[in-house]
Amino acid sequence: MSTLSVPLTPELSKMIDKMVESGVGANKAEVARKAIEYFAEEKAIEAVLKAEKEVAEGKILRGDLDELAKKL
Repeated sequence: MSTLSVPLTPELSKMIDKMVESGVGANKAEVARKAIEYFAEEKAIEAVLKAEKEVAEGKILRGDLDELAKKL
């Protein structure tokens, strides 16, 4: 496991302290890890929703890849 040192504003530091106090994580590092995991999950969900929207709008290519390449 690697270690990362990140400067925090006083407001962010207070938020993390409150999250530790409320049981979100056992310590500051765990809260930070959970926040990063949550962010990554949210980005993955956004990507899926965007892809679904593009499919619904017909913004995808369909058919044989070789035939599509010939057309391009």
